[in-house]
Amino acid sequence: MTALTLAAVLHVSLAAAGTESGAESYADAHRATVETGRPMVVMIGADWCGPCRTMKKQTIPQVRKNGLLKKVAFAVVNADHESKLARKLTGGGPIPQLVMFRKTRSGWKRWKLVGGQSVDSVEKFISVGLTMDEAEKAERL
Repeated sequence: MTALTLAAVLHVSLAAAGTESGAESYADAHRATVETGRPMVVMIGADWCGPCRTMKKQTIPQVRKNGLLKKVAFAVVNADHESKLARKLTGGGPIPQLVMFRKTRSGWKRWKLVGGQSVDSVEKFISVGLTMDEAEKAERL
């Protein structure tokens, strides 16, 4: 995802208010990732979506309890309440989606995980992103 597209997504998100399940707003998570360099992980879901509810109420809280969400900037975007932002983040694709953004030397990189996920698969997704992030930081030294 280009910096311009990410900036557009941030612009749309500034109008969005509120957070879910203790997550930061998208705007807060974006600000944190820019300031700290930590990857940003966003869960996009909806209230009517069964797998989204499961991830929001069971999977994500367990990942948070295990401590992995402390290593990234994390936000939840409700596709019903923040539809423009959700469409930008998912590219109009299915939900639930976990999207990770990492800033690299060549610009913003985007990875996604689509569908209902287990704690293990979410933790692996985040861990792989963190490992790639650390490897790139080490290359800069």
